[in-house]
Amino acid sequence: MEIEIYADVVCPWCYVGKRRLEQALAAYEGSVTLRYRPFQLDPTPVAEPRPLLEGLGAKFGGVARARQMADHVAGAAAGVGLKLDFDRAVTANTFDAHRLVRFTEAHDRAAEMIEALFQAHFTDGVDIGSRPALASIAATVGLDETEVRDFLDSDAGVAELRAELAEARSVGVTSVPTFVLAGKYAVSGAQEPETLLAALAEVERRESSAG
Repeated sequence: MEIEIYADVVCPWCYVGKRRLEQALAAYEGSVTLRYRPFQLDPTPVAEPRPLLEGLGAKFGGVARARQMADHVAGAAAGVGLKLDFDRAVTANTFDAHRLVRFTEAHDRAAEMIEALFQAHFTDGVDIGSRPALASIAATVGLDETEVRDFLDSDAGVAELRAELAEARSVGVTSVPTFVLAGKYAVSGAQEPETLLAALAEVERRESSAG
C-alpha cells in the first residue's frame, strides 16, 4: 500500500504525526511504501528569522497564546519520544527545505532528510530557511555538502516544487499532516497510532474486496 504524507517541516503536528505513523507501521503486517508530499503552511518569504514564538504570537493573538499552544503540542510530542524546544526554534520559509527533500529522493535519503529537518527546526534551533544550514543538515545524512549547496543555489527543482504545491491544494489538502492511503483514502491530523492502524486495516480490506 502506498501512503502519501502531506506535511511541512515547520509543522509540529506533522512531526508528531510522522512518529505516530511510524508506531502504527511497526504493528502493521502489510507492505507499505511511503511518499512524502510537500505543503507550505505559510509561503510568505522570511527576510530575517525571528523567534518562532514571536512569529506565532503575531498570528494567534499574542505570545502568551502562542506559548499555550506550544506547550500543548510539546506535551503530545513528548508522548511519542520527541522534544520540541520552542524557545530555540526560529521562523523559516520551507520552500528550499522541500526542494532539498526532493533532491534527496534520488539518493534514497528522503526519510532521513525529513527527520533531520524536523529535528534541526524543533530541537536544535537551526534556521532551515538558510541554504548553508540546509546543506550542513544534508551532510549529516550522508550527502555532499557542496553538491547540495550548488543545487539549492540553482533553479533546479523550483518549477517542479511549485507544481507539487499547487497540486496539493487542487486535490483538497488544506491542513497537514494529511495521509492519503492507496491513492484515495485521506486521514487528516496527527492521529493516534491505533487510529492509523485501524485505517490501514480498513483500507486493506476495501482494496482486497475491490480487487
